[in-house]
Amino acid sequence: MGFMYISYVNSIFILFIKLAWDVNWVKKPFVHTRGTQFALNGQPMYVNGANIYWLMVFGANPYTKYQVTDVLQQAAGVGLNVVRTWAFNDGNDYNALQTSPGVFNENVFQALDFAISEAKRLGIRLILSLVNNNPSFGGKQQYVQWARQYQPGANLPNEDSFYTDPTIISWYQNMVKTVLTRVNTVTGVAYRNEPAIFAWELINEPRCISDPTGNTLQTWILDMASYVKSLDSNHMLEVGLEGFYGSETFGGATVNPDSYFTQLGTDFIRNNQVWAIDFTTVHSYPDLWMPQLSEPEMLGFMQNWVTSHIQDTAYLQKPVLFAEFGKSSWTPGFYEGERDSFMSLVYDTIYDSAMNNGPGAGALVWQLTTASLLSNTQDGFAFVLSQNPSTAAIMQSQSYRMAQIT
Repeated sequence: MGFMYISYVNSIFILFIKLAWDVNWVKKPFVHTRGTQFALNGQPMYVNGANIYWLMVFGANPYTKYQVTDVLQQAAGVGLNVVRTWAFNDGNDYNALQTSPGVFNENVFQALDFAISEAKRLGIRLILSLVNNNPSFGGKQQYVQWARQYQPGANLPNEDSFYTDPTIISWYQNMVKTVLTRVNTVTGVAYRNEPAIFAWELINEPRCISDPTGNTLQTWILDMASYVKSLDSNHMLEVGLEGFYGSETFGGATVNPDSYFTQLGTDFIRNNQVWAIDFTTVHSYPDLWMPQLSEPEMLGFMQNWVTSHIQDTAYLQKPVLFAEFGKSSWTPGFYEGERDSFMSLVYDTIYDSAMNNGPGAGALVWQLTTASLLSNTQDGFAFVLSQNPSTAAIMQSQSYRMAQIT
């Protein structure tokens, strides 16, 4: 009963913040939501962008810092207006930001300062993700390892203890507060007051397999989203979801790649109904999820995947951002035209929605890199714009036509 009361109070608090912002959004230089659209300076804003997760990590090395400027200039050159990147790197990995709970590497933080300032200079806004579900760059696994180290004997049965252990939650909240309240050493602007930040992301691709009911993750999203909004009422917030439907969502299981994905403890509809979540996100990797499918079958899946999420986000009355999508160059017989067809399908479906005042608000391809860093960042999906002219042309065309929608 106590939790239900706290959750109710949090929901009322967030609703008050959102209503107050809806009255005053036109007065501030921050992107916000207006119904199923993003808005800026009184006008709808549509997104065409990319993921460049490594800006902070390689920006912290003086020998690769220039690559940050290089890749952002290339992105701006094809009209991209939003880039998603990591504002986390936990543990002892290369150029870690948080080396132990509450201990931060100032040199790495200054690299994030630089990335934000360069994006701002080039007219690009950033989505900053705050932790990883996966072990890359530390993630929730690193937080649980720290807790086992500093709390001998604590009941931490698996990585999903990240969502429930009070000490871990306090560490995550401290990390969030440290990032949001940081004053940029290049611009002199606190992150939470920086218009060049498009939105915050709670966690990249959250899953909670230990609780397929979804209750554990739902509670965490509600509490952490409320916490973020208590620190920053300027910026939008999203969860970081892949877009899978839980078993309780009617018809959702038929949209998922297969039944396994209903058991991950997430639900696209339920998780995005939290008041403090401003827009929905979807990730799209049929190459990884359904490698047995032929190319035409994958395109058919993608058409249904994108269309279904646009329709369901209309029900939620929020914008939807296809925050990760890509085509793997590691699939047998890959050629650039396959990626172009894949991207064109996604782009065309989003454009059609936007043209009809629907919730399709944009997409971020995974992932851009530079020629010098290709070998360091290649995961099958990375590509260099200058080396893929037909893909670059498709991206530039999408940027142009999305910018023309009023």
